[in-house]
Amino acid sequence: MLQPVKPKIGGQAVIEGVMMRGPKTTAVAVRKNDDIVIKTQENRSLQDKYKFLKLPILRGIVALIEMLVLGIQTLSYSASVAGLEDEEELTGKDIAFALVSALGFAVLLFIVLPTLAVRYISGNLQNSFLLSLVEGLIRIAIFVTYIAVISLMKDIRRVFEYHGAEHKVVHCYENNEKLTPENAQKYSTIHPRCGTSFMMIVMVVSILLFSFMGWPGVILRIVSRIVMLPIVSGVSYEFIRLAGKCNNPIIRILNAPGMWLQRLTTREPDKAQLEVAIAALKSVLN
Repeated sequence: MLQPVKPKIGGQAVIEGVMMRGPKTTAVAVRKNDDIVIKTQENRSLQDKYKFLKLPILRGIVALIEMLVLGIQTLSYSASVAGLEDEEELTGKDIAFALVSALGFAVLLFIVLPTLAVRYISGNLQNSFLLSLVEGLIRIAIFVTYIAVISLMKDIRRVFEYHGAEHKVVHCYENNEKLTPENAQKYSTIHPRCGTSFMMIVMVVSILLFSFMGWPGVILRIVSRIVMLPIVSGVSYEFIRLAGKCNNPIIRILNAPGMWLQRLTTREPDKAQLEVAIAALKSVLN
């Protein structure tokens, strides 16, 4: 007899807590002293209203935008619950400003800087693919360096510990074990559907797609990279979906750099952090 398909669960580490997202519900669990404060909300997506947005590539673009907004909302909520210096939940305008600011910072750091740096590193290279490859390697180096630097911050290390707790608990759930800290603790902090892996895949896919666009002047190059970002994200999303379902050796090899990078973005959690992640997941499943 076939076993029923378990719903896919995604998540995110927040400040002193974990967000879990299921097919119908999202829950945020935050540690406040000895208590766990939980907030749940019904999922709403543009895909429910406009069915064509569920098509491949398009669904990845929509999912990325919605997860960025949800991520900012849950980070704001967790900060207010954790009691970080009079933090209040963000308004709609605050969220829009934070989203635009984050995207602007990402564009400067991961698009403008690498494409400007190529001219100082590439020497006499003329081949557009090789130039795109050099640009992509610079982008990856900046990304890895950025992650390594912020991981030295105490508060970020705490978030990375909750990130590890999120992955362990999802593994426990996917392996049909009872959700307890003891059961979850034995699993890996690495997960194939992680957002860290997604970001690394975005970097690799961008090298391939950008190479088909030639090597125009610097302004047109920057604009073309920004315009292509949604397509790159959509293609990368489809790969991550495939990586989560498939055990093909080629897929594992392609996903390996992102899995390796998770060693920087996750840490071993303690029992209290696992309890928070379990509380979030149980709230989604109920």
